[in-house]
Amino acid sequence: MGLSSRSAVAIHALTMLGRWNDRSLTSAEIADSLASNPVLVRRILGSLRDAGLVLSTEGRGGGWTLARSPREITLHDAFAAVEEGPVLSRHAHPPSDACEVGRHMQALLESEFRAAEHAMEERLGRTTIEHLVQETLTRERELAR
Repeated sequence: MGLSSRSAVAIHALTMLGRWNDRSLTSAEIADSLASNPVLVRRILGSLRDAGLVLSTEGRGGGWTLARSPREITLHDAFAAVEEGPVLSRHAHPPSDACEVGRHMQALLESEFRAAEHAMEERLGRTTIEHLVQETLTRERELAR
């Protein structure tokens, strides 16, 4: 399948919720920041809710909030909540067994791709939403100078 933009949208939404952790945000507010459609944002937030990363409140004054502290949510948590299948696409159909390259390519790629995906998961697991909130605030202060 491969990596989609769902991870970027999810991480963006979680960072917004972490930045304004003292109040709930609507999907429209998050969509405005993403320059996106609130329906798409609600779908992503629904996956994040299913994974226990956000909470939703309906009605007047309702919206979305983090279910845990921004320090406790990693980028890997967000990725795992919204992405399915391997990040790196495998062969759509088996290569030819009659070819010396084709015979071995799936096994060779599988080993390399698994190692790369493991490294990505490990790296995303080290970065928290709190870190992105702090980086955002730092960059915003620098921009104001």
